[in-house]
Amino acid sequence: MLYGYFDDQNKEYVIERPDTPQPWINYLGEESYFGIISNTAGGYSFYRDARLRRILRYRYNNIPQDEGGRYLYIRFSDGDFFSPTWQPVRKKLDFYRCRHGLGYTIISSLYRDIESEITYFVPIGEELEIWSVKLFNRGKETLELDVFSFVEFCLWNALDDATNFQRNLNIGEVEVEEGVIYHITEYRERRDHYAFFGAVGNIVGFETDRESFLGPYESLSSPYSVREGKTSNSIACGWAPVGVHQIKVTLPSQHEERIQFLLGYKENLTQHKFTAERRVNKEGIPSLLQRFTNHNEVDRALGKLKSYWKNILERFQVQTPNTHFNRMINVWNQYQCMITFNLSRSASYFESGISRGIGFRDSNQDLLGFVHLIPDRARERLLDLSSTQFQSGGAYHQYQPLTRQGNDEIGAGFNDDPLWLILAAASYLKETGDFTILNEVVSFADGGDPAPFYQHLLRSLEYTLHNLGPHGLPLIGQADWNDCLNLNLVTENEGKTAESILIGEMFIAAGEELACIAEIIGKSEDSIRFREETRKMIDKINQWGWDGEWYLRAFDDRGLPVGSKQNQEGRIFLETQPWAIMSGVANLERGKVTMDSVEKYLATPHGIILQQPAFTQFSLHLGECTSYPPGLKENAGIFCHPNPWAVIAECKLKRAEKAWNYWLTICPSWREKVSEVHRQEPYVYAQMIAGPDHPHFGEAKNSWLTGTASWALISATQWILGIRPDYQGLIVDPCIPADWKGFQVQRWFRGVQFTIVVERKPNEKYLLKVDGKTISGKTIPIFSPGSEHLVEVILGED
Repeated sequence: MLYGYFDDQNKEYVIERPDTPQPWINYLGEESYFGIISNTAGGYSFYRDARLRRILRYRYNNIPQDEGGRYLYIRFSDGDFFSPTWQPVRKKLDFYRCRHGLGYTIISSLYRDIESEITYFVPIGEELEIWSVKLFNRGKETLELDVFSFVEFCLWNALDDATNFQRNLNIGEVEVEEGVIYHITEYRERRDHYAFFGAVGNIVGFETDRESFLGPYESLSSPYSVREGKTSNSIACGWAPVGVHQIKVTLPSQHEERIQFLLGYKENLTQHKFTAERRVNKEGIPSLLQRFTNHNEVDRALGKLKSYWKNILERFQVQTPNTHFNRMINVWNQYQCMITFNLSRSASYFESGISRGIGFRDSNQDLLGFVHLIPDRARERLLDLSSTQFQSGGAYHQYQPLTRQGNDEIGAGFNDDPLWLILAAASYLKETGDFTILNEVVSFADGGDPAPFYQHLLRSLEYTLHNLGPHGLPLIGQADWNDCLNLNLVTENEGKTAESILIGEMFIAAGEELACIAEIIGKSEDSIRFREETRKMIDKINQWGWDGEWYLRAFDDRGLPVGSKQNQEGRIFLETQPWAIMSGVANLERGKVTMDSVEKYLATPHGIILQQPAFTQFSLHLGECTSYPPGLKENAGIFCHPNPWAVIAECKLKRAEKAWNYWLTICPSWREKVSEVHRQEPYVYAQMIAGPDHPHFGEAKNSWLTGTASWALISATQWILGIRPDYQGLIVDPCIPADWKGFQVQRWFRGVQFTIVVERKPNEKYLLKVDGKTISGKTIPIFSPGSEHLVEVILGED
């Protein structure tokens, strides 16, 4: 069953009914002011940090689902009313459509001859969102309407707002001036910022106290003020502050009326918090409202937003024979990579924005799929991440985006974390050639002398070398990439002796990258040492980690193998199999054997399972992965994140059909046809799909904020298309399905625009030409920024 369709020309997903299986959401904002918005206008907004600067309140476990957001009520003179976004009134509409675009959402509806269209977006460079409303009267009679807006303010700290009621029911404060509602809670004391909610029109009243608007024991579906058709101009003092405008609209037949609402954030310097009269300093807000309540200015701002995304996405565009591949790579996968880079795992409809913040491992992986879009922001993120690193080379697992302070609740000790910094840095260096970042001096989270970024990378690698276990393999610590594989929960061994083969494979990949970097910058001794250590690790993994048909996952605190034929449950894990090929641990023969095992034991019609057989009993020696019901999350769920690793591995093995099938199986666009099973958005990747051990096999969860986005893009662009940056240039080494005769790519690389045309000619040898000149090998050399070049590739036999 389909709930909508892709409008590829406009880069939009169009939803044609409001009752999607789950709320299908989009994101507003590009850099500092962000919002989540569902297909029925649910969601919330925040400034930089969804925990510490939450602007709108949202209840994750609400019933009805997804109630609370950016709402309008339209009331007729006979007392009938509806919500043009369907929620929260949920009255049957004569027509409904939601267009999720890049950084904007448009919700249109028809009810009793009133056509409504609301466009929600955040203008480029602004710390506010616009609701641009159009009302059109299709009927024959003039209509007298009341339009009510509604938002509910969060009291800034989202955790405190949801828990500390003995205090927060007494701190809400607002001011209202010239139709603008100012949310000034705690401004008199600890805050230098406030929110504002304004509109321009025939405003006849307002509400800022929730109960005054809703009525006692009433809900958002039928507020008292809307039923009565009048507002009381309440001023919230404690309790729950809201923002409600009542606007009178006279709408003649065949006439359109436009209304603009602005919801925004303003922060003052401490010394300028107040005016001379000790009033809240609202300087700049009136002019801002005047500017963006001009309809032409709003239209220009929306056009600028669309141009912004067009320019970003033009950095990589592809034409292939496959529609799903084209739309995901050209639009939705890159868009999702930008969102995950901005927000890591902090705020979605599955992440509350309260606990996780910016993840060290998460953000380093997110950067892999983002770095080609805005390299300068990737550079800044790398330096931020390294500042949460300890002198030992370890790192905080998470930090708050607003304060950039590490999260002590989660702490450190996830022993794969440091290695991701090296892999992300290598990706940045290959994309940009900017080796000056290595000289940037960065502090450590636990003090000590600041050190150049290169030294941070060295300490990342050495952290692993200083934390090896009985088999000479890396200690897992709290966990590795699989946060739920907790092998040290009950160990009494000093040093937490459980070992991770995955971290060993990652160490080899990171060590090789750092060796290349060291060689380029003239540190040959470092390079030689790193390569020697990686060779030792390869030997250790092949000595202790090979189980005959696949690689073990780990050794627990007792020295027993995890992911082995010896195990009754969890006999084979996915992660170490593709990484054995990606890192160079496995030779060609062994690589094929291990990936054949993946196909035999783990591949399903909905994706590759994380491990099999599923755990049916909880084990203290394995941890949280055994606590989930079979088929969900890390217990034999289809964890989408490592599925692209299998794509990469099969490309490295030159098995194009297997790689393509793995990519296509979890492709959101391809899965649109099973939306009633998949249930999540068909335009973005989800973290997890229920595995065959679960009664809802094929159902997805945790959409949007997942490392799947980055790795899916990498597997598609750098391995299936084979266009991947390297230190010395741009490699072109495709691994495409047999039925593709070729493809074309527009790719910006180091300030140069390349048009790459690949043609399959099976009976010929591989040939690379740049501007008609044959180039030896498969690497396009570096050219001067600002130039354009035609690259022609004959894809034949190697």
